[in-house]
Amino acid sequence: MRITVVRALPARQSVVELTLEPGTTAGEAVAASGLGVPDAPLGIAGRQVQPGRLLDEGDRVEVLRSLDEDPNDARRRRAKRRSR
Repeated sequence: MRITVVRALPARQSVVELTLEPGTTAGEAVAASGLGVPDAPLGIAGRQVQPGRLLDEGDRVEVLRSLDEDPNDARRRRAKRRSR
C-alpha cells in the first residue's frame, strides 16, 4: 500500500512516498521514512493519532511539531501593532 509521510518545518517541508505492507502502523511508517523525531506527535488528515494506528491505502502521515507561539497571543500582538 502507498503511504506518504510529511514533516513540515518553518522554512521547508520534507515528503517521503513509501510502499508498505498492509497492517503497517503510523509509527512504523514514520520510522521507515527517516523523518521521525522521538516522541513527536503524529497526525492523519489534520487529526492527531497514536503511533499504533493502522494505516489505510493512501494515508498521509504528518509528523507534527509544537507551535512556536500561542496563536491567540500572536493575533493580539499583530492587532496591537496595527492599531498604533
